[in-house]
Amino acid sequence: MNTRPRRSLLYMPGSNPRALDKARSLSADGLILDMEDSVAPESKSLAREQIAAALETGGYGHRELIVRINALSTEWGAEDIRAICKFPTAPDAVLIPKIDCAKDVIDAIAAFDSAGCPETVDMWIMAETPLCILNIAEVAGAHPRLRGMVLGTSDLSKDTRVRHTPDRLGFIAALNLCVYAARAYGLTVIDGVQLDLENDELLYASCEQGRDLGFDGKSLIHPNQIAAANTVFAPSDADIIAATRIIEAFDEALAQGKGVVVVNGRLVENLHVEEAKRQIALAATIAQSSE
Repeated sequence: MNTRPRRSLLYMPGSNPRALDKARSLSADGLILDMEDSVAPESKSLAREQIAAALETGGYGHRELIVRINALSTEWGAEDIRAICKFPTAPDAVLIPKIDCAKDVIDAIAAFDSAGCPETVDMWIMAETPLCILNIAEVAGAHPRLRGMVLGTSDLSKDTRVRHTPDRLGFIAALNLCVYAARAYGLTVIDGVQLDLENDELLYASCEQGRDLGFDGKSLIHPNQIAAANTVFAPSDADIIAATRIIEAFDEALAQGKGVVVVNGRLVENLHVEEAKRQIALAATIAQSSE
């Protein structure tokens, strides 16, 4: 049972030293130290150097540190891989963009292996192209080192002409497919970003929708979005009370030789107990990381 909180993953441009420093004090569960979209072509080398220095300096506490590289099809991708594999301090994971199929995953991870990437570094991919969504099942199961995926809804919008609407209706099929593929292969799956930085109501609604669709957390583009994601993707007090009651009632039923029990008018089986235990373990981990 993986209960590492990934409620909020915040993109931080690797070419901005002030952002990399500020990230040490933010309450995000994870940071995506970016070499790709948020970094201008002339600043790619600088981003590599500053991310390497930030990782070596440390001070990020419990935050998961993920480095997003440029696509291997670009002039910077291969150098990003070589640079990361020589970092004095390795990140927790790398995030590989522009994946279309299982072969792309296999080739990218093979490139990291050939460059001497430590086996402790997890591999994540961006699900952000139409072909990736259509091939998501084979992509999710392509390699045993693959640990997670992040939805790139902005790129999907560009490639498909699907508009960003409050209900995200045009993305629902893609979101569903990615969640199902991630669960089928035991991957973490993170929802795409909310672009509107001035509409808190829309941000909370987007987070709630992502939670209800089954995502583990939300990718973010501004520190002001962290609180909403952390709140929505964490078990509430009511969730914990309900989970505790489910576990207690089921244990009582088992002691009486029963395999099911009714709690608050709802049938409870072992599968509900497993989810209740996951919720409680997640809440405990969040509380510990906040100390």
